[in-house]
Amino acid sequence: MKQHRRLGTGTALLTAAALGSLALAPAATAVEPTTATMAFECSSFGSGSATLTATQDGTAATINLSTSAIKSPFPLSANSISSTLTLTKNGSGTATFTGRANPAIPAGATVSTGPLKGTVAAGDSLEAESLTVVVFGISVACHATSPQDPGPFVF
Repeated sequence: MKQHRRLGTGTALLTAAALGSLALAPAATAVEPTTATMAFECSSFGSGSATLTATQDGTAATINLSTSAIKSPFPLSANSISSTLTLTKNGSGTATFTGRANPAIPAGATVSTGPLKGTVAAGDSLEAESLTVVVFGISVACHATSPQDPGPFVF
């Protein structure tokens, strides 16, 4: 019986310690929503849907983007695409996320780029406006043709 009481007391103390450390942990910053979809038109390259995924760590944020609006005509090696994503910031200004990161992309596949890196402040509301992708010196300019769904990223 004593053994069960000690086990119960030890478990209670461990639980209390764990809850106490959770209460003392700093609040994590988070972006909402973390994923959004929208449509892009990329002139002669086509149009299609895009999926954007955002993450945040303090004032640093990243966005990964995949769009069916651009299909690679030939295989692309990893980190061969230079991308600039411009977003409307708080309804009036702009924010720019840039990067030279992408997975290897086979011929005929949709283009994925990111993480694209940018800086945010608490409360920033960002909605994608345009995307410029540069591959082997060829620039593809895309413009949003729909709002982000379910809405802007709020940091």
